[in-house]
Amino acid sequence: MAEPVLHRWIKTPCGRAKLAELTGRRGALAALRLGWFVLIAALRDWPLPNPDHSGSSTP
Repeated sequence: MAEPVLHRWIKTPCGRAKLAELTGRRGALAALRLGWFVLIAALRDWPLPNPDHSGSSTP
């Protein structure tokens, strides 16, 4: 299964769980809250290493 594109910026397990919860909601306010969450979470997770990529780059 392919990883969602936003997992590139949201790196913590709790952030990804909240992202999944917010993407399931419908409506204008839900979309606004999702956008706000992605912006803040991406800024907070910026310095963290991406858990989806291992340290070695051996193909």
